[in-house]
Amino acid sequence: MTLPTADGLRVGIGYDIHRLAEGRELVLGGVSIPSDKGLVGHSDGDVVLHAITDALLGACSLPDIGDLFPDTDPMYKGIDSKILTERAMEKVKAAGFRPGNIDCIVHAEKPKLTAFKKAMAESIASIIRIPVNTVNVKAKTNEGMGPVGSFDAIATTVVATVIPINP
Repeated sequence: MTLPTADGLRVGIGYDIHRLAEGRELVLGGVSIPSDKGLVGHSDGDVVLHAITDALLGACSLPDIGDLFPDTDPMYKGIDSKILTERAMEKVKAAGFRPGNIDCIVHAEKPKLTAFKKAMAESIASIIRIPVNTVNVKAKTNEGMGPVGSFDAIATTVVATVIPINP
């Protein structure tokens, strides 16, 4: 039996983790989420968009988010991660690809994210311009273990596919 192939399909993996601190807004997947703490980062610290961006860039064999938007550059201080993801998408397109799908796991002890997963998927789909039914957002706790489990950090793991624009 011959299995069908997806000519040119590529897969990328992204991961990001940021510390949490009081007095910061919590933004995940471009969605503001009520919380006592928010993510610390040179940008807005949106670990979901950062991991998605890295997964898409990696699938295209492009430099990672830190290379393209270094935290040593004052231009990116406090920048909305949606802008970084949109700029990365321009590079994905210039490399001859478009996103296929996004599968995302947000590792967070709290706040509970169930009520926000749909909004995050819709936001992500809008930012990278793919149908919302090709974006999956899952939320997992760390069962009280490690920096995520102690509510000191939030992490995200992403698998993304890209497809050639003109195969």
